Amino acid sequence: MNSANPNPLLYLPDMQPEELNYIQSITRDLTPQQLEQFVYLYRTKRKDNQTIMIVALAGFAGFAGIHRFILGQIGMGILYFLTLGFCGIGTIVDLLNSRSMTNEYNQRQAFESLRMVQMGFR
Repeated sequence: MNSANPNPLLYLPDMQPEELNYIQSITRDLTPQQLEQFVYLYRTKRKDNQTIMIVALAGFAGFAGIHRFILGQIGMGILYFLTLGFCGIGTIVDLLNSRSMTNEYNQRQAFESLRMVQMGFR
């Protein structure tokens, strides 16, 4: 990252406001170097809401549950796959909730990235 840029969070341009607020609140005590490390880690782990929504739509084409695998919910992914997304109803519910599911996943990844940086990730 360019050291002339004072805010590494600008390298995450597709963040929603609630995600940005969360990231700013948990990283406010980090040094500039730690913040740079955090952004590097978090950028590799976070998922985009639109991607999750598109993959959830694939459930209607017989690929139900792939979005659950992507979000780290292996058991639910298997269940969705075997039941065709609970006969489509679960897929519809997940489409409506895709933003909150993605935000929850990203918050967990942000917290994990923060802990790694605080423990001295290099």
